[in-house]
Amino acid sequence: MNELISAWLSEQGLNSEYIASSTIFIGVSIIVLISSLSYYLAKHQVLNLMNKLIINSKNTWDDALMEHGVLSRMTLLLPFVLLLFLTPLILESTSTVSILLIVFSKVLLTFQIARCISALLNVSRSIYHESAQQRFLPLNAIIQIFKLALYLVAGIVIVSLIIDRSPVYLLSGLGALTAVLLLVFQDTIKGLVASIQISANRMVVAGDWVELPKYGADGDVLEIGLSTVKIENFDKTITTVPTYALISDSFKNWRNMYHTGARRIKRTIIIDIASIDFYSTEKINQLTTAHLLQDYLSDKKQQLELNQQEQSNDEVLQSFNSLNSRQLTNIGTFRAYITKYLQQNTQIRDDLTCMVRQLTATETGLPLEIYCFANTTDWLAYEAIQADIFDHLFAIAPQFDLRVFQHPSGHDWQQRS
Repeated sequence: MNELISAWLSEQGLNSEYIASSTIFIGVSIIVLISSLSYYLAKHQVLNLMNKLIINSKNTWDDALMEHGVLSRMTLLLPFVLLLFLTPLILESTSTVSILLIVFSKVLLTFQIARCISALLNVSRSIYHESAQQRFLPLNAIIQIFKLALYLVAGIVIVSLIIDRSPVYLLSGLGALTAVLLLVFQDTIKGLVASIQISANRMVVAGDWVELPKYGADGDVLEIGLSTVKIENFDKTITTVPTYALISDSFKNWRNMYHTGARRIKRTIIIDIASIDFYSTEKINQLTTAHLLQDYLSDKKQQLELNQQEQSNDEVLQSFNSLNSRQLTNIGTFRAYITKYLQQNTQIRDDLTCMVRQLTATETGLPLEIYCFANTTDWLAYEAIQADIFDHLFAIAPQFDLRVFQHPSGHDWQQRS
């Protein structure tokens, strides 16, 4: 081809001094034109046809090919391949321009092949995330390792092509740089080890709600990468945490809560100790009208009557009847009421722990802790259930002659004055 171009230029009467350079210019122009035309046809004709076929296809895996640009990257392979094979056919193989174009095409072809393989790895990750029911395999970390090795090999091949040496020659020198590489990639190595341990122990998967107070992270795991974990907080900010922090530091994972289908309610009501007292018979009779307390009060009345009969037979105890006789307290009755109220609440799980207990009294009063489980994990519904329970308890407490403690406010001082 080079001789045909030179002969044609001679027939046109071109000066012999310019024939060589003109031949090279025309040859390069032909190569660039053919390569560009092939890229245009592949990009705007073949690729458009392939995209239409993929859109109309019922398969879902081929959509990932278009989404991650695999076919788009493959279209760039064609012009580089033509550049590689047309250069020695059109130009003289020993010329400097021909050698430079061949090296240039090999470098671009190597880099583009690496990009295509990288896109295919992204496709495999996307298909795995869509099809896998449990995502305990650390695929993100594995794919990032493959990409790192892929581009490292591609870089070595490119350098070997530029300096015209075998890749083995460059690889033989990497042994001396092992310590340096370990230092440079220490986070990557730690992240890989952490990813394997996280996967083996099934500690975290994408979508889990986790809390890492040390890093200010509280939200859903978006991605577990080779070196970092992305967590979307509930305020829609993103916190990036080192992957190895999940095995070196403690964190809370709420996954099991979702699997259980229930969320714990654990909150206290602080009762003013000065309002705790015994109930009179009239008050007990008044509370009997509450259907939630009927069984409780009936049992207590029987116990009180039995205790009074025992004391009436003992003259010594009878003289100290007010101190020795069993009496019903308002705080105990209130606890029984709350227990029954929770048990009959359809929004509270009856197969999980449900109790009301006294905690140690403090300088602010006597805490009553409500411990139960809502029958939902939805945040909005959970907060509504919890609020409804405590709205009712705060409002009903005065009916038991109990005061809920709070620090004095300006309104309290106005009432006293």
